[in-house]
Amino acid sequence: MLNTTYLLLGSNIGDSHLQLEIVSSLISDQIGIISASSHIYETDPWGKTDQNSFLNQALEVKTRLNPIELLSKVLSIEVEMGRTRSVKWEPRIIDIDIIFFNQEVIKEEGLSIPHPFMHKRNFVLAPLLEIIPNYIHPQLNNSIRQLYSQSADSSQVKILVADGS
Repeated sequence: MLNTTYLLLGSNIGDSHLQLEIVSSLISDQIGIISASSHIYETDPWGKTDQNSFLNQALEVKTRLNPIELLSKVLSIEVEMGRTRSVKWEPRIIDIDIIFFNQEVIKEEGLSIPHPFMHKRNFVLAPLLEIIPNYIHPQLNNSIRQLYSQSADSSQVKILVADGS
């Protein structure tokens, strides 16, 4: 049986467009089939604002992995791409967040699904709104469209078109 997971990709170091392309390829090779992807969004940094803007993208992925295996693969891909973790909200070459996994609610050490802060962050909500506007958050019982319209986050999120503008 295939599971459906929603991942949010982010990068603000180096050639972020290229990083998102590479990570999508690695996800296809190691995790599963990318069945939907949002446009790429340029977003304000969140938490630690004195850094470059991020490029973010949401993916819908069909996978045979369970949530723990998925987390292991995500972390492995981040390391493979050169991600290091030292300071919270630091600039990063790549970030892969697991936002949803089917309609499951999971709370284990190192893994919380749905992502516990996703509904408070426009850089997560805007790309998800593009691919799953009517998806119902399994804990908040609101659609992505409702969560986005209720968001108190004032940070800027700008969709990028194919020519990069």
